[in-house]
Amino acid sequence: MLLCMFNWGRITRFRYFKYLNCGMKTNLFAVLTFCCANIACLSSQKTHSQIRQGIEGNISIQSGNMMPSPNRPSPRPHGIMATIYIYEPTNLSQVARVGTSTFYTDIRTKLIASVQSDSTGHFIVALPPGSYSLFTKQNNQFYANLFDTNNNISLYTVEKDKLTPVKFNVNYAATY
Repeated sequence: MLLCMFNWGRITRFRYFKYLNCGMKTNLFAVLTFCCANIACLSSQKTHSQIRQGIEGNISIQSGNMMPSPNRPSPRPHGIMATIYIYEPTNLSQVARVGTSTFYTDIRTKLIASVQSDSTGHFIVALPPGSYSLFTKQNNQFYANLFDTNNNISLYTVEKDKLTPVKFNVNYAATY
């Protein structure tokens, strides 16, 4: 506004306003981006802190030679973004299995929920008390690698007012 009060030449005024507008647009964009990112983080944190019953955990991937060696440490698993599918308790007799692998093309129990992990592999989902089988998808096939003595697949139990911890390790490409 001060520029309008002075009688500067037309070219100088135009160039100054052009510079000022560019700076204002850049600053406005930066401020809006910062505000949106903070609002998204705060709403995400609020949602996570409100979940007091369900499943919370990490999904990670492990590949390569995992055999212990005195000369090199084993590679550590790293978190991945993935969708975790939560089904009713699922037995081996209720899936279409790919050979004897830990991959499945069809799950014949009810899908209860699904949740997306963040870039570090962390996920949390609210669930009522009960037992659930957890799967993820790899190469367009369902994957789960834990079994109990009754051939239930990746079975976790949620208790009232508790978060059940889960470490979901996708390790089909690892050698032990």
